Amino acid sequence: MTRPSRIERIRATEVVVPALPGAVDSPSLNRPLHNKPWRGASSWSVQFDRMPKVILELELRDGTVGLGELYRAHDWEVVDAVAAALVGQDVRAMSLQEPPVARTHEFDGFEMALWDAYARSAGLRVVDLLGGPVRDRIPVSAWSSHRTVDEIGDIVAPFAAAGFTNVKLKCSLDDDVVAWCQAIAERAPGMSVVLDPNGRFERLADARALGLSLAEVGNVGCLEDPLPHWAVDDWVELRRAVPIPLARHLSLAYPQFADRGSELVAVLRRGSADMLNLTAGLNDFRRLDHVADVFNLTTWHGSQVDLGIAEAAYLHSCAAARTCTQPSDVFGRLIRCHDLLREPLRIEPPYAHLPDGPGLGVSLDEEARAEFRTAEREYVAR
Repeated sequence: MTRPSRIERIRATEVVVPALPGAVDSPSLNRPLHNKPWRGASSWSVQFDRMPKVILELELRDGTVGLGELYRAHDWEVVDAVAAALVGQDVRAMSLQEPPVARTHEFDGFEMALWDAYARSAGLRVVDLLGGPVRDRIPVSAWSSHRTVDEIGDIVAPFAAAGFTNVKLKCSLDDDVVAWCQAIAERAPGMSVVLDPNGRFERLADARALGLSLAEVGNVGCLEDPLPHWAVDDWVELRRAVPIPLARHLSLAYPQFADRGSELVAVLRRGSADMLNLTAGLNDFRRLDHVADVFNLTTWHGSQVDLGIAEAAYLHSCAAARTCTQPSDVFGRLIRCHDLLREPLRIEPPYAHLPDGPGLGVSLDEEARAEFRTAEREYVAR
């Protein structure tokens, strides 16, 4: 007898959802943000919003539909193989801690859909499967990329007026980050700044000089990944030399470039960071949160400037994580022209609210899915 929780169909829709005009960087600048090679293009040569994402709809026999969202830069061959292997399986019979999906770049999106379908079929929220919420509103950040000094105040002031208390800015040595922070202190007093060069300060001497100058301005909450991850000794020295907290980004989104979090061991052994930005799927985020909790580190949830389904999953993870008290990267709706949700996430700066309802608590906007669709595939159980 076929059980009602058997996966009968998976629909995978590829979408390209552009950023709002002017939402990423200054018109005079061209600083693409995708930092991995993609389709023959080199690192830092493709803007993130030009890249497709895949939305998953995993339908059970009883009509329940679980939603998932893949990271950008998916591989259709992997999507095909995973979806074909999942259809016909019983979602309520599998272990959510170890779902039958290979650890690829696509894993977290499929895991998201499986957890959503499982929770909905059981009448639970995803946060309940994670152990229950420790908070129902999650601090979130405003965001912008590279900006000119003349423009940065005009960009940040509306964020502060809306209620945001923190802004995250992408940067490099080409940006006058000290002047940025001085302008922010004038136009948005009390706003904390996270500077994220993705390791592009490169040399300890440069990072130390900038860190000391920024400390004099006084509004930098942390430097995230100021140096390359491999330069562990330089991280330790920078932490000793600069009175600004250092944050290490641990991203499990690309298993081909990193493992399931053992880099955290090096951070803890050497004492090279004060806080963590964690980009990971539902179960791995929980696992890293538990480790951070033991070592009394605070965390936040990272992102790839995602759409609404992924950001809903992030809010469930943050709500269940004891350490997740720093403002998380849930700002896609501020940047993208649509989040693909029928009802947007409830964001009342400086907080986002845990969605109501079973599963992830969100539903897909079918018209938006069709509008931004670039490809679609369907997998049906036999």
